Amino acid sequence: MNWLTDFAVMHPVAHAMLVLASVAVLGLSLGSVRIRGVGLGIAGVLFAGIFVAHFGHTIDHTVLEFVREFGLVLFVYTIGMQVGPGFLDSLRKQGLPLNIMAAAIVLLGAAIALGAGHFKKIPIAAVVGLFSGATTNTPSLGAAQEALKSVPDLTTAEAAMPGVAYAAAYPFGIVGIIFAMLFLRWIFRIHAQREAEEFEKQQQTGTEQVERMSIEVDNANLNGVMVRNLPGKSELGVIVSRIEYAGETEVVTAHGETVVHRGDTLLAVGTRGALEKFRLIVGKESRRDLMKAQGQVGYRTAVVTRANVLGKSLRELGLDHLFGVTVSRVTRAEHEVTAVADLRLQFGDRVRVVGDTTAIEKAADALGNSLKRLDHTLFIPVFIGIGMGVLIGSFPIQIPGMPAPISLGMAGGPLAAALFLSRVGRIGRLVWYMPVSANIALRELGIVLFLACVGLKAGSRFVDILIHGDGLVWMSCAALITVLPLLTIGFVARMFLKQNFMNLCGLLAGSMTDPPALAFANSIAGSDAPALAYSTVYPLSMLLRILVAQLMVLLCR
Repeated sequence: MNWLTDFAVMHPVAHAMLVLASVAVLGLSLGSVRIRGVGLGIAGVLFAGIFVAHFGHTIDHTVLEFVREFGLVLFVYTIGMQVGPGFLDSLRKQGLPLNIMAAAIVLLGAAIALGAGHFKKIPIAAVVGLFSGATTNTPSLGAAQEALKSVPDLTTAEAAMPGVAYAAAYPFGIVGIIFAMLFLRWIFRIHAQREAEEFEKQQQTGTEQVERMSIEVDNANLNGVMVRNLPGKSELGVIVSRIEYAGETEVVTAHGETVVHRGDTLLAVGTRGALEKFRLIVGKESRRDLMKAQGQVGYRTAVVTRANVLGKSLRELGLDHLFGVTVSRVTRAEHEVTAVADLRLQFGDRVRVVGDTTAIEKAADALGNSLKRLDHTLFIPVFIGIGMGVLIGSFPIQIPGMPAPISLGMAGGPLAAALFLSRVGRIGRLVWYMPVSANIALRELGIVLFLACVGLKAGSRFVDILIHGDGLVWMSCAALITVLPLLTIGFVARMFLKQNFMNLCGLLAGSMTDPPALAFANSIAGSDAPALAYSTVYPLSMLLRILVAQLMVLLCR
């Protein structure tokens, strides 16, 4: 043991790496243990850090602070890169009611936390820790700790208090969300499987998928008209990809300059509603399946990876003129759309190209179609984004009525930068794209480092406060912070807004930004239907929790 003590003194950095690695291994192993499908998950690292620190093993303060901040930045930046492309879409009409309810859950939880802190005389440093732990939101904990640094004469004990309170509140934060789902299901006598089936029907009714239709030209006025000039084609967003001339038995690729005649059969691509309207203009639906007809026409899906095509529209690229191919549809972030001429391509788009084999190969090469590059992480944009985030987080924002300027800090700044950059996608030759595997790896690394350091910092006081201090009071307050907002908004959503139980479960889990709760919701639903509402409210909930945690500190310091 003397050797280990001497090692810590002589090699503080190596000792810090050894302790962090031990905490990570112990914590991840603890988090993988599940009881009836529920476990601590990544929070096991926090409790492992508390355990190790309780027995006197910690690391140099400066090293601990750096690793904690670096882990937090990695975590929130990768979250921003993940949710950024869909952030604005989630605030549009169909997601607005869900996001309003999610915001209400966040703000109601903050109000209960402040109220409990006032009546129970709990320090604000502990209140924000309870708010973060009771809602299982780690970035808000980091934001609160950043904001506490601006508090004058902050003691070491007070600085560690958010982590202690977070750890005390976290277990019930997980259990409380699950309890709220089960209680709402019981009180409203909900049949989960039936709700899932109704949800699927609603989704199919409200969303039009991209389809194909063979249409025979029967409008005499269209005789001799080029495909690009067919009435309604552009307005309806319909693409004509193949044509079989009257009297012929082979199908050929249809280009913008292809001339149609009465009796020709066209293969049109678009939504069902658009295709029906286009059919009324052109002629009548044909039973002939041009996908199976003879000819040299084939198709292939190519991935957009070449820098010089990013941000350009299909009209500007002119693949039909250059290679004699037609782009029929584009898949972006799991959503398939028709390839209208003004659609601008982004890195990672999957493009359906129709034409003969040689032309398809040339068009695919022009688009890039490099799976290796698609899986390659571009680190220059990553570090530029992180640097921008640090600068944004450090910028003081003066709000009237506030005693001092606020800032987004190391939690909010990188998140805001990632949301913006992932939405923009590209600036010059810099592409803000991160493969899913790389995003998950960096995110997990960041949260493990952050929680390990929080646990190591809080561990020396955790057991003492829990047993001899106000630990039981804190845990009671955390239970209220978790359950009351969920049950209140959940009751309103079901009773008055008639929300489907799938939406309700996704809303509750997403407003708490809690993946284990989503997994539980999927299990009781028997499907992944709750994930839609979860992903809709997750971005705004995450951003709100980070900002609210900071405001709580600044308003009450």
